Amino acid sequence: MLDLTGKNALVTGIANNRSIAWGIAQQLHKAGANLGVTFLPDDKGRFEKKVQEVVEPLKPSIFVPCDVQNEAQVEATFQAVADSWGKLDILIHCLAFADKSGLTGDFSAVSREAFTQSLEISTFSLANMAKYAKPLMTDGGSIVTLTYLGGVKVIPNYNLMGVAKAGLEMSVRYLASELGPNNIRVNAISAGPIRTLASSAVGGILDMIHHVEEIAPLRRTVTQLEVGNAAAFLCSDLASGITGQILYVDAGYEVMGM
Repeated sequence: MLDLTGKNALVTGIANNRSIAWGIAQQLHKAGANLGVTFLPDDKGRFEKKVQEVVEPLKPSIFVPCDVQNEAQVEATFQAVADSWGKLDILIHCLAFADKSGLTGDFSAVSREAFTQSLEISTFSLANMAKYAKPLMTDGGSIVTLTYLGGVKVIPNYNLMGVAKAGLEMSVRYLASELGPNNIRVNAISAGPIRTLASSAVGGILDMIHHVEEIAPLRRTVTQLEVGNAAAFLCSDLASGITGQILYVDAGYEVMGM
C-alpha cells in the first residue's frame, strides 16, 4: 500500500552509511521514489566522495553540494530540482550541528557565535529550504525533519542542540500552518538515540543507548531503517491527513516516567 512511485524526493544530511538520512533514503527508494541527494562540500572533496559511494546503489538523479549557511548553494540546489524534475514532492531535512562547546559545561556559558551557528544550521535551514521547496511542490508534498527528545526535556550533554531542536519543532508547526493550504504537509520524527556521526559528538551517547534499552517498553533502541519506514509513511498518501506532528520513533521511551 505504501507506494511512492513517480514521486521526486530530495534527501539532505547523508554523511555515511550510519546516517539516519541514509536509512530514510533507502526506504524512500524501496517505495519507488526518484531520489536527489545533497552533500556538504569541503575543500578536499572528501565528503562528496564518501556520500557518492554510499548512495551509488540508489542511483540518485540529482547529486549536488548544499551548505545551508551558503544561500547561493541552497538556491542552486532547488534550481537543480527545477531544471531536472520540474517539481518536488518530498523534502527530507536531516541537518543539525552544534559546536562541541555547546554540548558540554554550563548552558549559560554558550558563546554567541556557537548559538547563532547552531540555530542557523539546525533550525533556520528548515524554514529556508521550505521557502524554496514551496513553489516546486505544485501537486502538494511532504516535508519531514528529524528531532530528538532533548528538544522538550533536559538531556545531559545535549545543551545547545536541545534549544535548536525545540525551535525546529515549533518551526514544523508554523510551517504546517503556512503550507497546509498548498496541500504541503510538514512533520518531524523524534528518533531514539542511534549511533551516528552526529550523535558521536554527544558525550555519553553509548550510556544513553544502553539506558533506552533498559527502560523503553520494547527494551531496545531503534534502527536507521525503522526511522526510514516512518519517514516513508509520512511522505505517502497513507499519511495524507497528518501534518504539524512530532512522531516518536524511539521504542516507546518517550512515554516512560521513570
